[in-house]
Amino acid sequence: MSDSNNAVIEVRNLTKRYRSEKALDDVSFSIAANKIYGLLGRNGAGKTTLMSILTAQNFKTSGHVSVFGQSPYENEKVLPRICFIRESQKYPDDFTPQHAFRSASLFFANWDQAFADRLVQDFQLPVKRRIKKLSRGQLSAVGVIIGLASRADITFFDEPYLGLDAVARQLFYDHLIEDYAEFPRTVILSSHLIDEVANLLEHVIVIDQGRILMDDDAEDIRGTAHTVVGPAAKVDQFVARREVLHTERMGSFASVTVSGVLTDAQRDEAMALGLELAPVSLQQLVVRTTMAATESDFGGTDRSAETLEVSK
Repeated sequence: MSDSNNAVIEVRNLTKRYRSEKALDDVSFSIAANKIYGLLGRNGAGKTTLMSILTAQNFKTSGHVSVFGQSPYENEKVLPRICFIRESQKYPDDFTPQHAFRSASLFFANWDQAFADRLVQDFQLPVKRRIKKLSRGQLSAVGVIIGLASRADITFFDEPYLGLDAVARQLFYDHLIEDYAEFPRTVILSSHLIDEVANLLEHVIVIDQGRILMDDDAEDIRGTAHTVVGPAAKVDQFVARREVLHTERMGSFASVTVSGVLTDAQRDEAMALGLELAPVSLQQLVVRTTMAATESDFGGTDRSAETLEVSK
């Protein structure tokens, strides 16, 4: 679980209902100061709903939410310390990026105009063009620049970088890490590009169907799952009594993903059986964990978990 000793966000038994459906189902976790978090999950998992409630842009049905020890709703001591950048960010029709940055500079006390100017150059953003005339990538750059240059105590990035190409996304990651090192703050990245952001993340929260499936430090997650490949009978022998996250069979061969750290003795056993062991990436682990949870709930495999998409 997240460390609550220096928590800037506390969530306890949070539920959000939309008519008969639960977007969030009794969610509890905490967010520590000065860490980079990954809020991961597939489309419709509840990520955007959760962030909207934490930033006072949506209302909970029940439960407890505190930011800096207070309720965020209409709280002038809390909201100026939060920056929420989303992929579907809206601006007035006549706004240019210059207008957006000027507005941000008035709202965020830690705004760094020199940093914003440098980001504008790096992202090659036309700051005097109306925002509604910008390409999707340029619009994404506006959000990324505000999120970085605001240097808010807590910054939420809800996939605003989706419109950026691979080079621009890497620029974002590089600037984020560089500036975070000099100006530590809490950053929450919501992303389906898990392999791209994996090395940035210090803590991972995985949400699916409105429930928390994983809430661990990234370092603790690494090495906690492996894929075992080989003759099906020997694979079955090896994985017996282990938690199986996913199974694929190809004729007489099998590929099974198992949860848990392997001991040296278990590795020796696999070698003796002629089996191959491969570490599972964070993205694979999130996908497999999500699929396993779906199978447990519904008794069948939901292949839609293979593609993690932006939550709306």
